[in-house]
Amino acid sequence: MDGAKPVAAGKQDLEEALLRIVQQHHHQSLCQRQQTERAKKDALKSAVRVADLLVDTVDGGVRELFVNEKRIELEARALLGTIARYRRQTDEWLAATSEINSALKEIGDIENWMKIMDFDCKSINAAIRNIHQS
Repeated sequence: MDGAKPVAAGKQDLEEALLRIVQQHHHQSLCQRQQTERAKKDALKSAVRVADLLVDTVDGGVRELFVNEKRIELEARALLGTIARYRRQTDEWLAATSEINSALKEIGDIENWMKIMDFDCKSINAAIRNIHQS
């Protein structure tokens, strides 16, 4: 029976060793799974943070472009109003200069008419004097 005990003791030691190996494997497996889950969570948080930063950067650029576009539109409208005002003012100036030009032509015509009338009056006056003297 002594021979059976050492075999049974060896068998029990082997079972304990195998049980310890299984428990260590299970413990290591759990630790590795937890570590993997932590790494997944960290990677996901980092990816979300990167995505948020990219979206903020793009949104900031888009927002700035939108503000600039609105400012340019307002300035273009103001410029169109100024152009229309200058066009009306230029038309008024052209009409005024045309009127002045016409008035100057009329003055020239009146001056010429007065010269002709003066010459005619002098001719009539000379003719009357000649008739009166003769």
